[in-house]
Amino acid sequence: MKIVAFVLAIVAVTPGLVTRAQAQNYPWCAVLNMGDAAYNCGFVSEAQCMASVNGIGGFCQPNNLYQGPSAPRAPRPRQY
Repeated sequence: MKIVAFVLAIVAVTPGLVTRAQAQNYPWCAVLNMGDAAYNCGFVSEAQCMASVNGIGGFCQPNNLYQGPSAPRAPRPRQY
């Protein structure tokens, strides 16, 4: 009986420990010249992208699917 209670406790707690995976979205993409245009949109800056492309061929371009962090909302004025 103790084993069943232990297993049920593990099953009940496990969903609370798991976080959902989310894809990262970055502002710069490297387009690599490897026969077919291979895209890597995992760069924070153009300089980082250029450093990756340097020597292997390709170019960098802005990621048109990038959505930056939302701006914090201004506090609403209090009404007295």
